[in-house]
Amino acid sequence: MLICLENKLQSMILKTDNLVLRPWQESDAKCLYHFAKNPNIGPIAGWPPHESVEDSLNVIKTVFAKRETYAIVKDDVPIGCVGLLFHPDTNHWWGEGAVELGYWIAEEFWGNSYASEASETLIKRAFDDLNVSKIYASYRIENSQSKRVLEKLGFEFYAELTNRNYEGEFFREIAMVLEK
Repeated sequence: MLICLENKLQSMILKTDNLVLRPWQESDAKCLYHFAKNPNIGPIAGWPPHESVEDSLNVIKTVFAKRETYAIVKDDVPIGCVGLLFHPDTNHWWGEGAVELGYWIAEEFWGNSYASEASETLIKRAFDDLNVSKIYASYRIENSQSKRVLEKLGFEFYAELTNRNYEGEFFREIAMVLEK
């Protein structure tokens, strides 16, 4: 079940059976830092572990302030992030009418299908409301959890790519695609 509400900032709030997807708030910085400092989260998703609450606040004000980027909230606690990246903020140029899906879930909440549930909600919004025709997502070769999430959502293999991480090191990733 998907419920869409408008908040006073004209940003969407999306509700599922178990989660609320809402815009990030500056007051989320301490909680974000608690989860995002974990070295098992950021590097596999392509970003460095957060080093301070101030670091997390900066991410909220910049990266997480972009359109269609949401806090994944469980029981009033932001436990992850899901978003659609639009060119030029994507990791690769995917073509006209295409966006890139990105997500992460705090390690304490792995194994509950929250990444799939949140992503499925945003995919529906992309296809139904945002005039998106294709959604791409990529994962590092070693990230089997993300591979399972994308397969569960119906994504299909697109290409094997080489990318560069935040430290300038090259890595292999698999790109997958979902068409409307």
